[in-house]
Amino acid sequence: MLIPLRDYNPRNSFPVVTLALVVVNALVFVWQSTLGEQGVQQLVLSAGAIPQEITTLRDIGPLALVPLPFTVFTAMFLHGGLMHLAGNMWFLWLFGDNVEDTLGRVRFLIFYLLTGAIGALAQVALMPSSPVPMIGASGAVAGILGGYILTFPHARVVSLVPIPFLWHVTPVPAWVFLGIWFLGQFFIGSNSGVAWMAHVGGFLAGLGLVRLFTPSRRPHVVDVEADY
Repeated sequence: MLIPLRDYNPRNSFPVVTLALVVVNALVFVWQSTLGEQGVQQLVLSAGAIPQEITTLRDIGPLALVPLPFTVFTAMFLHGGLMHLAGNMWFLWLFGDNVEDTLGRVRFLIFYLLTGAIGALAQVALMPSSPVPMIGASGAVAGILGGYILTFPHARVVSLVPIPFLWHVTPVPAWVFLGIWFLGQFFIGSNSGVAWMAHVGGFLAGLGLVRLFTPSRRPHVVDVEADY
């Protein structure tokens, strides 16, 4: 598994929406952390995306925070722990700025929410009767990754290769880095507690929708190769 450190891909504008999403997710996590164990459990049950509720459109309790099936959106802003949040937000910040630059701020936000919802529904399709709530921005972030790999396949992603005693940093093309990430989802164990199909669904949604969301005159961004 490669760990991304930065990418060589200049942008034309500041990523306002990407930063706002990172801040909102962080603030929700801080607030979530003040609720206590029982409070967090109730929040996850009411705001998480529960496959059984979504497929039947029936609330199994406690009362959903929003009408079903729109919990696929509220679930995107909840996280199961600090590492869960940090991983999602790092990938969002690293790859989201260029996708936002390409799509424009409003289109980017819609793209983010839509691919996240599609990712959640992909997981629901895999486990339609599951009463276990799904939370996290992973599906939406995966959508950003799908949009990035199609738009900037040759951008260089500086990555840490975590091989014991041989740790080193190397730039790799985005299509290699994100291709490895995508294939890696299929090796996540079914009992891992990770909604891996949401990652796959979000990524494929990003691939399929990014061209549709790209304005006819998108900002011209040149992939940059550099040695590191």
